[in-house]
Parts: sequence; C-alpha cells; structure tokens
Amino acid sequence: MFVAEKATGHLIEVLDTQALFDPHMPEVRGSLHYGEEAQDPEPFAKSELAFPSGESLPRCWTDPDYRRHG
Repeated sequence: MFVAEKATGHLIEVLDTQALFDPHMPEVRGSLHYGEEAQDPEPFAKSELAFPSGESLPRCWTDPDYRRHG
C-alpha cells in the first residue's frame, strides 16, 4: 500500500499494513519511492502521512481513543 509524506508528497510503500491500521502504533516501516529506486526501509510517523490524494489517514488508524472523541 502506498501513502504520501504530507510535507513533500513523496510516495512511501508501507511494508507492514497491520501497523498502519493499528491505532496503537505511532509509526510504520516503509520505503520511500523517490528517484530511480525505492530506498531502504525506515520508520515514518503516521502523523506525517496521508493518502496520495492528500486526504488524511482515517482517525481510527491514528488515535487509539477515536471512539471517545465522538
């Protein structure tokens, strides 16, 4: 699955989608896709990520207390 860095718009291939969907995990490991080749995997803060369209990640993926903030 691909997401984008909010600051640059560069695509990141998420290597562990379960971590992306888990609101208790503040980071995901991914490979930056910029230039000719994918870069080595590194951690990315979910707060700095969005969908490639620019839409924010769902709150249920980033906030463990999302149900309480109704």
